[in-house]
Amino acid sequence: MAKNRFSTGSGPSQRQLRVGEVLRRALSDVLTRGDIHDPDLARMSITVGEVRCSPDLKQATAYVLPLGGQGKDEALAALRRNKAEIRHLVTKGITLKFAPDLRFEIDETFDRMDETRRLFADEHVRQDLDD
Repeated sequence: MAKNRFSTGSGPSQRQLRVGEVLRRALSDVLTRGDIHDPDLARMSITVGEVRCSPDLKQATAYVLPLGGQGKDEALAALRRNKAEIRHLVTKGITLKFAPDLRFEIDETFDRMDETRRLFADEHVRQDLDD
């Protein structure tokens, strides 16, 4: 595959970002509708924060978080257990050459934001920021 001569090589390509967003929306729709035949997964409300695709678009990592942040391990286990059915339902509605292999990870964005807020609220940091 030819490399884009204007690309800096740092970060995902526009194609990866576009496919990741399409997969995120499709996955969110599947989880919202409750199409998966698993009672554990049906009783959970799961947020899909981001989907990152590999450069060849054959693997996609979905960053998910149960509503309220409770039951992370159970949600991850249920998603991984039903990976094949989810993959089928997600790729049914979109047009891709290959159906990407889905991987699920916990979205820690909110935890990092809370930690950043805590650091900015520290009196030593506030002192530096006020100067």
